Amino acid sequence: MSCEKGLNLRIIFADIINAMLVIEVNLMGELMNCPECNQLFVKTNLRDVCESCYKIESKEFDVVYNFIRKRENRTATIPEIVNATEVDEQKIMKWIRNGKLRVADYPNLGYPCEKCGSLIKKGTICEDCSVNLKRDIFKEEAERERIKELRKRDKATYLFEGKK
Repeated sequence: MSCEKGLNLRIIFADIINAMLVIEVNLMGELMNCPECNQLFVKTNLRDVCESCYKIESKEFDVVYNFIRKRENRTATIPEIVNATEVDEQKIMKWIRNGKLRVADYPNLGYPCEKCGSLIKKGTICEDCSVNLKRDIFKEEAERERIKELRKRDKATYLFEGKK
């Protein structure tokens, strides 16, 4: 009987430990595989790669930042930075998107609009695409209202004709 109680206590204790780990992971972030090296890590708001890849990424960031800080390189484009530093273009764009590289200081830095591909410094689409998208939405809403009114008139017409 005492062996059974000891086993039950171990199971309960193990369940409590597992529950605490789940709570800790939920509070800290999401458990996932590193997109760079596939190692298991806890993703947080501050890091989207594992510790070892974060260290590599930090060194690469320093290389890029030191390159563009030089006066003669302030107007460099992303392809020029990639060629000079050998840092992946996607990482540079990620740093621009998340604000780690401030594009206000560097006039030729940006990332492509998701719709047309032109260079932008904030958001996901450029101003022209945004205006066009708003215009298209407005047209679609106006068309839906027009169809709604036509259906309303058709109902009224059929009701009126039926009462003759």
